Amino acid sequence: MNAVLDLIPAILFFVAYKLYDLFTATAVLIVALLVMVAVTWLRTKKVPKLQLATALVAAVLGGLTLWFRDPKFILFKPTAIYGAFALALLGSHVIGDKVLMQRIPQKNLVLPGALWRKLNLAWALFFMFCAVLNIYVAMNFSEAVWVKVKVFGFTGLMLVFMLAHIPFLSRYMVDPDAPAR
Repeated sequence: MNAVLDLIPAILFFVAYKLYDLFTATAVLIVALLVMVAVTWLRTKKVPKLQLATALVAAVLGGLTLWFRDPKFILFKPTAIYGAFALALLGSHVIGDKVLMQRIPQKNLVLPGALWRKLNLAWALFFMFCAVLNIYVAMNFSEAVWVKVKVFGFTGLMLVFMLAHIPFLSRYMVDPDAPAR
């Protein structure tokens, strides 16, 4: 359910872009992300770090877009976010005893340490690819194409990437409600 809710700001961004322009869409995105942070905090008294970081990067780069009336800043928001994710994942290979993906609480997935490292590296490389792809699209295609790639392309890529893991990870899935053997 949270994954669907996380799409709301992107959908609102797309609708505002279609109805108005990139500047209106940017303002809508900033407000939507900040509202999501506030709602999450009111519901749980906690805010996920990734959600907060995304909202702050959008507020800064989106704010610069609105202040200078220059779309270049918001065009590079996905690159900043994906690049930060990639660096955090890669950094966790040398900092600490567990990689970042392994530190996320898991109920249904039990992997050996070496497999966690491979999974973590795969996601880091995926986010690096997305960061570079965003730069390529932003610099070589129209704003309208970039908006479609940002909203639908990256969402689709992430879904395909996650689904591609199923054959490899399914044997490590456990039922947390099953009685212990």
